[in-house]
Amino acid sequence: MTDGPAPRRGPGESWGGVRPFSIKTKLGALVVISVLITTGLMMIAMRTETELRFITVFSMIATLLITQFVAHSLTAPLDEMNAVARSIAQGDYTRRVRDNRRDELGDLAETINAMADELEEQERQRKELVANVSHELRTPIAGLRAVLENIVDGVTEADPETMRTALKQTERLGRLVETLLDLSRLDNGVVPLKKRRFEVWPYLSGVLKEANMVAPVRAGIASGSGTHTRTDVHLHLDVSPPELTAHADPERIHQVVSNLIDNAVKHSPPHGRVTVKARRGNYPESLELEVLDEGPGIPRSEWHRVFERFNRGAVNRPHGPGSDGGTGLGLAIARWAVDLHGGRIGVAESQRGCRILITLPGEPSMPS
Repeated sequence: MTDGPAPRRGPGESWGGVRPFSIKTKLGALVVISVLITTGLMMIAMRTETELRFITVFSMIATLLITQFVAHSLTAPLDEMNAVARSIAQGDYTRRVRDNRRDELGDLAETINAMADELEEQERQRKELVANVSHELRTPIAGLRAVLENIVDGVTEADPETMRTALKQTERLGRLVETLLDLSRLDNGVVPLKKRRFEVWPYLSGVLKEANMVAPVRAGIASGSGTHTRTDVHLHLDVSPPELTAHADPERIHQVVSNLIDNAVKHSPPHGRVTVKARRGNYPESLELEVLDEGPGIPRSEWHRVFERFNRGAVNRPHGPGSDGGTGLGLAIARWAVDLHGGRIGVAESQRGCRILITLPGEPSMPS
């Protein structure tokens, strides 16, 4: 019977807090060996009456050989690290340093490899961002261009129906640009919070009412920007106690709730139900929010990827009738807004569908 896996040694650490083969140990051993060699040769010289100059030469040669051996063991990995660092600086993130040493250079190799992994992942995300943005923008631009070309060439008249089609593509472009602006704010992290105290029931009631009002309007001009057009899903609000209050930035919380509702509605079955719950948290003016749907749910293996950018889920045919795939940015923006508050957001256990749990800290605790 075991007590679980042994802890992993991180960079700069060793078992028991001591490196058995650190550079300091090696240099200390070099000095000790050099002194022992010189002392031994001196004792031999005294017993054999060998001239001191020969002993000095032998001692210097032995010390230089040992020093050269130790120096090579230290400079060889540094040369390799220098070559890998040059490759990384030139944009090649595939090379790695061998980290089979158990000294400070081994820790440095682990750090360089971790940096290369992070840079490689960022480069992948950058390419994915460009590809996704290009794909999302290409469709409405092409549609709008086709409509306008038909009008200019006289193929179609500029009647209300044609102009509604052009308006649909223009609104889609506008929503995509707004989403990308939110993504830019997410990266910069400079959005100030305007926290205030507000009553939760009327506030969330307004958010749900807005979602119910917007869906039928957009159903007439189906968008491809990720905003749902479902009119068959029922939205339910559950706030307890009814007089519950919270201290947060209402605009940012609106982003969180609306994006979560939008995502839940898309994944709901026909005539499904989406529930928004609000409860008092553990601290003054803190708040716990839940958004539950009756859809297929999220596999546990995908929980850690739910809030990644451009992640549209791995569920087959996840969207109900009248909804589209979206940009995959809604949940990433929701996490950004929650992080600004110092709160937490994540997928929670649920017997049916998907359950997203948000915890907001409320007012900061006053020092006693």
